[in-house]
Amino acid sequence: MFPLKGQALLALFFLCILPHLHSQSQANPAEPDPVSLVGLTIEELLRSFGTPRSVHAARGLEEWQDDVVFVYEQGDFYVYRDRVWQVGLRELRGINTGDSRGVVSLVLGSGAETRGASIFYPINDRSWPLMLRYDFDSAGRVQAIFIYRTDL
Repeated sequence: MFPLKGQALLALFFLCILPHLHSQSQANPAEPDPVSLVGLTIEELLRSFGTPRSVHAARGLEEWQDDVVFVYEQGDFYVYRDRVWQVGLRELRGINTGDSRGVVSLVLGSGAETRGASIFYPINDRSWPLMLRYDFDSAGRVQAIFIYRTDL
């Protein structure tokens, strides 16, 4: 056999190690799928994330629309009765607050629907109907990202 030298040895090292590094960076088992957070019970929320940084009420137009919001670093969890029905995030599916409307449309593709200052994207492969909503400011930048149940 031929002995490996310098650059060939370095190339072999990277060919062996890069797939391993890539697979580790793609999936962090400690990070749950954000869509799966909708539907958590209060007990599951506290067990998964611990004590929230703060808790506050979010008033709706009608009394039945009032929520208790648990605020964590990972996002804001809106609770109706005893379950999370909506989650507010700073990043979802590669889209961050501050991104442009064009970026959101490009990432979401043809399934997205624009209504007013928001873009909606349905998720139909869950136990209940879910919607992604990206809200925009007057400059056309994402100001809020939500995943929520549409049946409540």
